[in-house]
Amino acid sequence: MTSTRPRILTGDRPTGRLHVGHYFGSLENRVRLQNEGAEVYVVIADYQVLTDRDIAANLPGYVEELMLDYLAVGIDPDRSVIFTHSAVPALNQLLLPFLSLVSVAELQRNPTVKDEIRHSSQAAVSGLMFTYPVHQAADILFCKADLVPVGRDQLPHLEITRTVARRFNERYAQPGRPVFPEPEALLSAAPLLLGTDGGKMSKSRGNAIQLAADADETARLIRGAKTDTERHISYEPERRPEVSSLVLLAALCLEREPAELAAEIGGGGAARLKQVVTEAVNERFAAVRARRAELAHDRGALRELLRRGNKQANAVADATLDEVRAVMDSVY
Repeated sequence: MTSTRPRILTGDRPTGRLHVGHYFGSLENRVRLQNEGAEVYVVIADYQVLTDRDIAANLPGYVEELMLDYLAVGIDPDRSVIFTHSAVPALNQLLLPFLSLVSVAELQRNPTVKDEIRHSSQAAVSGLMFTYPVHQAADILFCKADLVPVGRDQLPHLEITRTVARRFNERYAQPGRPVFPEPEALLSAAPLLLGTDGGKMSKSRGNAIQLAADADETARLIRGAKTDTERHISYEPERRPEVSSLVLLAALCLEREPAELAAEIGGGGAARLKQVVTEAVNERFAAVRARRAELAHDRGALRELLRRGNKQANAVADATLDEVRAVMDSVY
């Protein structure tokens, strides 16, 4: 009997520790969905690290850091499947038929790819960068995910996935018997949080407040955050993006309305705003940080949990690839 539980695919590239933007943009949703009974698959996208750099440095360490972040925020390996790209060959093999379903022009127009290219550390853009959205489609569709928790900046990638699913079904599936669902976006209620420099918050740009940051480091990062010259604090994301992002971060941590919090800070200015943000972040993530530090003492246990997740993901991917090969009439 087919499960009626929603199936979720989400994940991250192992390029560093996760930050508060990841938490409010996706991690919080992942944990909520898991706790509500959804089937959650979390991919550690190690192959995709190579999309914008020549060498994937320190992968074992970064993979463990992601595992620590996941477990510390509440992702439970007994209820969710955590796995790595490189350990699931059938998932990656789906990339080949999927690439035949999209044009080069469609990939070139993808705004998320354009942004990644602008911030790439490579001298020349690799072919893997352009195939990045299709590889993500393989991530999502290998387990036939219904929902994908994403930030707004990832919506173009999800649209490529929906296109791949629709075209595969139209080209190969029997009428009324689609192989793949067209997954829906599960948007966070939080708009995009900015980094401390006013740009996009990113692991690789040095402008993020990591989940693992201690109280002193958090205070230092927020003290240096960009604001503006107006003393009175208000929540106006279009006109005052940097100030409003700080207000939003505090409001998310405190579970309050940002406009109400901004009005309360009012004439206290940037100094008071940063004090409120620092206290809110440190209070909200104190338990996460303590749990993370505890888990870090046993790296062997982390690797064993990952091996278990890889085994589960392989079973699902093998079954999907078998089905794909059957409908493509490529079983010999």
